[in-house]
Amino acid sequence: MTDIPTRYLGELAVSAQGLGCMGMSHGYGATDDAQSIATLHRALDLGVTFLDTSDFYGFGHNEELIGRAIAGRRDEVVLATKFGFANRLGEPTLIRGDAAYVRQACDASLRRLGVDHIDLYYQHRVDPQVPIEETVGAMAELVRAGKVRHLGLSEAGAQTIRRAHAVHPISALQSEWSLWTRDLEAEIVPVCRELGIGVVPFSPLGRGFLTGRYSSLDGMAETDVRRGQPRFADGNLERNLAIVAQLEELAAAKSVTAGQLALAWVQHRGEDVVPIPGTRRQRYLEENLGALAVELTAEDLAAIEAAAPPEQIAGSRYDATSLTFVNR
Repeated sequence: MTDIPTRYLGELAVSAQGLGCMGMSHGYGATDDAQSIATLHRALDLGVTFLDTSDFYGFGHNEELIGRAIAGRRDEVVLATKFGFANRLGEPTLIRGDAAYVRQACDASLRRLGVDHIDLYYQHRVDPQVPIEETVGAMAELVRAGKVRHLGLSEAGAQTIRRAHAVHPISALQSEWSLWTRDLEAEIVPVCRELGIGVVPFSPLGRGFLTGRYSSLDGMAETDVRRGQPRFADGNLERNLAIVAQLEELAAAKSVTAGQLALAWVQHRGEDVVPIPGTRRQRYLEENLGALAVELTAEDLAAIEAAAPPEQIAGSRYDATSLTFVNR
């Protein structure tokens, strides 16, 4: 384990690696609240200050879980949550960014979390029916009311980020970024850097695939969301395993795991990048934090990228419908 350095999302100081909490309530099969709370406490004990949740994860359960875990330790936490999905799991996607909903969602999150303010409040997806100026204007009102400290966007496109930032400073963009998801590098990351906005990569381990733990779907619960994602489909999964095999070879030469190598690559994207790998197990939390100690030379980075060229990744990261809600 290593001391966890500090990085900045705009002016917001956070631990250089955060903890994504979605899987503690949502998406990856059966959950265990006691196990999750123990992992959250371990994260805080190790110096992870940045916890990421959403009102969509478990439809409020995850925020309630986080609230229980941080009770009595609020001053140790930079708390991030999100709003925007107004549908239940399995229902057609409904995104809301109207001002009334922004206020309603924030108040509901504050109640579930048991706190008087949210440190970083994201719009989870951009509402195609509502101008971003209205949404961010309402979010800015929450800042003025003291309910929120900093604002963020998730999976927003470059022009949307510019328009949002013109209304109120945006501290962070949360988007998927890993060795097998790099579409934000060409235009979105440069805009964030121009505007002084930090980047928070979710799924920096390719939804666990880049760790080498999954050679098939057999170990995944029937309710696991990955079963419906193109990169895990028959044919694609097998082709993508060839990439993992190369990562494992490179990792072995450094005496680290494939997951640590893949995560270290993300950590090396810049001092304004704060990945939030998700886990509900202490063992994997500690393994992920070990990536902070992995030093990579320019030659190492080139070799890692050569092992996972974007054009060789089989399958898109979401199905066609879900893709319409990202980078917009």
